[in-house]
Parts: sequence; C-alpha cells; structure tokens
Amino acid sequence: MSIQRLHRNHGGYYGETADLERLWCDVNQAARDHGWHSEYFHRTPEFDFLALRRPALAPDAAEVSPRVYISAGIHGDEPAAPLAALRLLQEDQWPANAEIILHPCLNPTGISLNRRDNGQGIDLNRDYLDLQSAEVRAHVAWLEKQPRFDLCLCLHEDWEAHGFYVYELNPDRQPSLAEAIVARVARVCPLDLSSVIEGREAQGGIIRPNLDPHSRPQWPEAFWLLTHKTRLSYTLEAPSDFPLAVRINALAAGVKAALACRLLPSA
Repeated sequence: MSIQRLHRNHGGYYGETADLERLWCDVNQAARDHGWHSEYFHRTPEFDFLALRRPALAPDAAEVSPRVYISAGIHGDEPAAPLAALRLLQEDQWPANAEIILHPCLNPTGISLNRRDNGQGIDLNRDYLDLQSAEVRAHVAWLEKQPRFDLCLCLHEDWEAHGFYVYELNPDRQPSLAEAIVARVARVCPLDLSSVIEGREAQGGIIRPNLDPHSRPQWPEAFWLLTHKTRLSYTLEAPSDFPLAVRINALAAGVKAALACRLLPSA
C-alpha cells in the first residue's frame, strides 16, 4: 500500500482538524434525512451532547432485534472518529435488522479546541470509574437507562500508531470480529503490525488484553460498557499521522466489517 505517513505528529497530534459547527450541521441533517431519533443527554451553554437512535427497520417478530452501540469523538484531537460517524450516517448502509445507537461526538469541547481532554483538562476516556466530569456523569446516567447492547464499537485515533489496530474485549470468547475488521481496513489503510502496541502484546493489528476492569484505577468508556452493558466491545484505532481521509475510511470500513460479520442482512 502506497499511503505514507505525514510525519507531523511530534509529542502530540498536529494534523487536520474538524469544523465542529459544520460537523453538527451535517450530522443533524443526515439524521433527519434518514429517520434517526435525536436526543440530548447533556447540554451546556456552548454545546449539545447528542445521542442518535435508529430502530430496526425490518424486525423479525420471532427474534429480538440486535442492538449496536457506536461512539466517537471522546478525544478532541481525534477528528477522524466523528467524521467517520458522519460518513456512516450519510451513507446509510446499516443492517436492517438491528437497532443502532450512535454518539457522533462525546467531547465537542475537545473537538472545538483540538485537544484530547475537555475544557477542564479531564481526559473523558479515563473518567468512567470516578465520574469527575459533568459530561461523563451525564453519559453514564443516560447509559444506565438503556437496555444491554449486543455489540459496542468505540472509534478512536492514535497519533503514535504505525497503522490501524483494534482492541477486542471479549471475555466470553464469542466468535471474534477482529480479524474481519482488520482485513477490511487493510484495503484502505496500513495496519500496525507491531508485536507490542501501547505496551500490550499485539498480533496482526489486534490487541486482546486479558484484564479485569476492576484492577484498573481509571476506566475508559469501553470498560464501563463491558462491565454494565455488553460482553463484546471493540475499540478501533486509526493512525492519526496519516491523511485524514485515510483515517476516516479506515474507521468507517472497520465499523462496516463488524456489522457485516455480526448482523446480516443489510438495508
């Protein structure tokens, strides 16, 4: 694959950014165009925190519709994640038999500032145990009211990564989606084939940490979801030292692969 790193990131993310006002306008327009239900789980004078829901379009009367949770934009210096969520909304190629819950941007403050944390300097993706931030408290309160999810996908970027990789949290050893995710992404983005990524053993762009969330002093969103709402979670990490379009393509492809592998047929 001829896609090359940009070599812009030295000690942090220094790549392209997202226009939050345009993003919100486009997200809301796509949601209206395709019949999504919108609600706000948190509001501040500056920002609205949006949750979108698309009911199953062709529910099987004999079965419960599978429920999929997707989140993006919890780190403000990872613009490809909310932009990939927007791409997926606009393309509208969701499995017809599934209910989809989508948070297109969990940290609009961070996106507007192009920085990882929120306006108070809190890394929201380390706050799901202590609940210090108003954003995460509101998100958890909203999540607690929801039924369980069959699959959770959290969209991220890593400014140090050599390519795309994925974390799999699958304690019950359900059929894995990880290989299908990286195979699909490899068509549009290089994979990180390092044997160690983020201090954890990896193989073929896949990290399968053997851990107990309760042993960790700080919880990312995925830990809270695994503990309370799902038994199958994937964190998709695009390499943010590559062009923004490549990273958007990678995250969108990873989501599509996971859904195609887990939930058929498509709309």
